[in-house]
Amino acid sequence: MGLDGPRAEKPVRKLHKLLKKMPAVPSVEDIHDFRTNSRRIEATLQALSLNSKNNCRRVLKQISRLRKRAGKVRDMDVLTDFLSRVPRPDEEGECYVQVLEHLGARRQTYAKKFDSARERYEPELKKGLKRISREIVEALPSHGKKDWATNPASADVAASALKLLAELSQPLRLAKTNLHPYRLKVKELRNLLQMAEESDQQEFVRTLGEVKDAIGEWHDWQQLVMIAVKVLDHGSRCQLLSELRRTGETKYRRALTLTETMRKQFLRMPTTKRASRHRMVGPAEPVWSATAALVA
Repeated sequence: MGLDGPRAEKPVRKLHKLLKKMPAVPSVEDIHDFRTNSRRIEATLQALSLNSKNNCRRVLKQISRLRKRAGKVRDMDVLTDFLSRVPRPDEEGECYVQVLEHLGARRQTYAKKFDSARERYEPELKKGLKRISREIVEALPSHGKKDWATNPASADVAASALKLLAELSQPLRLAKTNLHPYRLKVKELRNLLQMAEESDQQEFVRTLGEVKDAIGEWHDWQQLVMIAVKVLDHGSRCQLLSELRRTGETKYRRALTLTETMRKQFLRMPTTKRASRHRMVGPAEPVWSATAALVA
């Protein structure tokens, strides 16, 4: 195995193609694909130490601005979908419509801002992406052209992955205040490990994906509750708001359980204060297997 050059460069090609065909009112899939590929590009350039080059810095800056705008559109799409799943008591129909209309109006506003920024950056950004594509290919040539084990880029990516792996051991205790920031570390590590060939067959990589999704889902429900609190004006008497809060708590417990299970099973984190005083055993074999795949 080893680093997969075409796999690492693929998000650049996909983002370039997406910019060319993106409609003025982007679909849910367009927004999702834009954010996913932009995140992977950022992780790849950083891991390969290409983010310090002038062209890469410019492209990353533009991608970051667009991704933040796309993120606001995506939030409204996800929250609208969540709201549609909530049981609606007959007496709460007006509340449901209020929140739904609010989400729709915000989605429209954010989509316009995203499209305006996309049109402004698109010409220069597409040229920059073409140059970045060539730089990634040079750093990670196609399999067979070079010995992956002797490729310095492999060692750089593996070192970045090990650093992130160590960071997953902190903080010792997770709660509502730090669970979502923890997700960012999980997501970044997963993006790096996915650069390896056959990474989708790695148990640790799959588990990181499950943890990432669970924490993200809880955080989105939390955002929906906050919006509903602002939009609706009858507080604790609102059955819709009560249902949203109950669902949010359920998603939180699931996300926390999955995350703690991952840390115990794969990172072999201590589960008690007494155990935390003792030396940790170290990550389990699937973790080393997924990391070693970057250079093997």
